[in-house]
Amino acid sequence: MFQVVMASASSTSAKNLFVDSKNRLAERVQVNINNMGSICRQVNRGSQSADMLTHSARNMALQEHAIKNSEENLQKLTQLLTHLGYQQESIQRSANALENVKEQMYSCLHMNVPRPGSV
Repeated sequence: MFQVVMASASSTSAKNLFVDSKNRLAERVQVNINNMGSICRQVNRGSQSADMLTHSARNMALQEHAIKNSEENLQKLTQLLTHLGYQQESIQRSANALENVKEQMYSCLHMNVPRPGSV
């Protein structure tokens, strides 16, 4: 009878050990699944970060091109401003010379006749 009780106790102990092992295994599987979910979220975030960096780099490259074009246009406008200044000076000299020519014409044509407005 002593052996039957031992076998029963040993069988119960084995069942409890099996249930405990099964529970621990289930807990470990659950932890691993949670860890895999965390890893997937991190990879996804990393992928989004890489996409954002790529998008930002592309936009920066486009901005560099726009800045270069703006700089070239500014240089052209500076040259145009310089040439307009030269033209303005030339027009001013011509206007001054025209006044001198008018005075000479009045002097030649009307040697004795006073000029209008110079009385």
